[in-house]
Amino acid sequence: MDKSPRGLGDGEPLAKAQLLAAPLRWPSEKALAERPKFGGRKADEGAEHLGLTTVGALLEHLPRDRREARTVAALVAGEQATVVVEVRSISSRPVRRRGMRPLVEALVFDQTGSLQVTFFNQPWLVKKYPPGTRLVLHGSYEARNRFRVSSHAPTAEEIGAGDDVAHYAAAEGLSSTQILAVVREHLAAARLAPDPLPGRLRARHRLADMPSALLAGHAGQLEPARQRLAFNELLYVQLDLLRRRARRAEELKAPQLAPAQEGDLVGDWIAQQLPFELTGDQERAVSVVLGDIARGHPMQRLLMGEVGSGKTVVALAAMLRAVANGYQAALMAPTETLANQHFATLAELMPGQAVPIALLTGSTPSARRRDLLGKLASGELGIVVGTHALIEDDVLFSRLAVVVVDEQHRFGVRQRTALDAKAVGPAGSVAPHVLHMTATPIPRTLALLGYGDLDVTELRELPKGREPIATHLASGERDRARAYERIREELRAGRQAYVVCPLVEESEALAARAASAEYERLSAEEFADFNVQLIHGQMPSAQKAEAMRGFKAGDVDVLVATTVIEVGVDVPNATVMLIENAERYGLSQLHQLRGRIGRGEHVSVCICFGPKESERLSAFSTWNDGFKLAEVDLQIRGEGELIGTRQSGMAAFRFASMPEDGELLERARLSAREILEADPDLLLAEHVPLREAVERARGSLLAPTIPA
Repeated sequence: MDKSPRGLGDGEPLAKAQLLAAPLRWPSEKALAERPKFGGRKADEGAEHLGLTTVGALLEHLPRDRREARTVAALVAGEQATVVVEVRSISSRPVRRRGMRPLVEALVFDQTGSLQVTFFNQPWLVKKYPPGTRLVLHGSYEARNRFRVSSHAPTAEEIGAGDDVAHYAAAEGLSSTQILAVVREHLAAARLAPDPLPGRLRARHRLADMPSALLAGHAGQLEPARQRLAFNELLYVQLDLLRRRARRAEELKAPQLAPAQEGDLVGDWIAQQLPFELTGDQERAVSVVLGDIARGHPMQRLLMGEVGSGKTVVALAAMLRAVANGYQAALMAPTETLANQHFATLAELMPGQAVPIALLTGSTPSARRRDLLGKLASGELGIVVGTHALIEDDVLFSRLAVVVVDEQHRFGVRQRTALDAKAVGPAGSVAPHVLHMTATPIPRTLALLGYGDLDVTELRELPKGREPIATHLASGERDRARAYERIREELRAGRQAYVVCPLVEESEALAARAASAEYERLSAEEFADFNVQLIHGQMPSAQKAEAMRGFKAGDVDVLVATTVIEVGVDVPNATVMLIENAERYGLSQLHQLRGRIGRGEHVSVCICFGPKESERLSAFSTWNDGFKLAEVDLQIRGEGELIGTRQSGMAAFRFASMPEDGELLERARLSAREILEADPDLLLAEHVPLREAVERARGSLLAPTIPA
């Protein structure tokens, strides 16, 4: 049987040099499970940190890049470089400083010249690198033919000037060249690497088998090898998400919330009582959500809406349908400010509806709280809006059928799924319909990774009559004077303004404007003729509520705030916002802040102070579209930063990268669907290795977004 590696998806054999890079000895079957020896405690600790605990893991540790080897004569003082040299002489000498190991000095050379190199705290190298040893050295060239070594390893490979040398991600105590040396010792074991992908799937996507991909990756064909391992990661995630979604649909039941025969409460509300006409996107979203909750399986849908696109109306339609069917609904928000805003909005949207609704937060008085808990337990209260107070143990529902989780990314996985346990019916058999909402648009690639087990609906269309917001990037005192005058113009016209600061109090460690100090200064100077109010997250809830009431009523002209106003604040008369130290915010947060203005009939303006060379701020001043900004943010920061902590429920990858691998992700998603349609439990012989790979990946690569 031909055991030679196959090509990287193009049917061509690997280059001869690649095959010769691996030792000719054939490894044993146990080779991949062996623990590689890096030499020394610190090196082993570095390997542990990198996860290089088996030969198999080591072989999947592909080089980051290939660095061109230079000759000694081509070295430039002060520059980092890689050289391949031979040891002419080597010795150690004692160091006067107490406690330090001897220095090792070596004279090395190539065909163009010689170098004097020094190794610190490594006296054993005298025996390891005797004269005649060929070394790969990476470091910086200093004057007078001296070379400061940052990493080193022996090599038998014929490497000349201009050839590439593999460079690996390293760790403290373990250098790239040390990893290279150990990889070469075990490269033959790559021929035994198991391949979890069925052959027909590899053929369709023109992917190399695993042995070929690993051999080629270490020999220089980095991108094809990386893509093969990236496809593995993406396929594992998609299989896990889709299988979990299918199991949930099969194992759990949910109340069927169909229109009442004698009349449709939701239809009458939309047609006769809503104070505005739904946008096309809202109509479609309402239709999809009501269709979901009419079925007997729990809805799990993510509603992504542009700032001000009207997600709350869609959510209320689902909640009213639950009440019309004799069930209860709950809306959970991450902050009291947002919960209060939702409660006020729902109350305004339901004129004439005999639907009991209440607010439950951490600030709810004890007597009021006891009354609400009794009405929830008896079923007398149909809709409740609240914070995480809703998931406390003593909060019991009579017949909970619909749960809305707003700004769901601000909750942990356990928090945003805790209401599931409060649904009607025996534990584990019945779940509520859940609508997750976010005003932070998520690029499609990240949505497939982090929310692939949810159905996704987008609201891009804004209500009629909304004027676009003009955004200006400013810096310097001249711009500041103009900005304050622009704000005063709006205030004299009877409108209102926000001034947003990144800090509550001034800090010696952080050079940024503080809300408290700006409030004092603006009240006495720039806006002395107007009513200025302060609001920030450290204020008592009652004070925050009073400040917001005054601003919404028009009694306050300028609200100096922190990001406590980022979501849940709707004041149509506010037409101008000044954001201090805008470089301290992410793009999505800036867009959320800007969304507090532009909610009325007047033209609005957002002025952000920050460095004009900032790529992020330039994008913010150019685009009003949150979905476009989300894509730009992904390109600037990559999925690692955007995904954030594991609590977000998204996956972290070693090989896949977004948005570059967006097309690869789409192919993995399609493949996962096709595989599960044919074999839902991955029980066929050709899918067993794939099922085992998915199980191994769970817990490290995979993180749940909803209960399994």
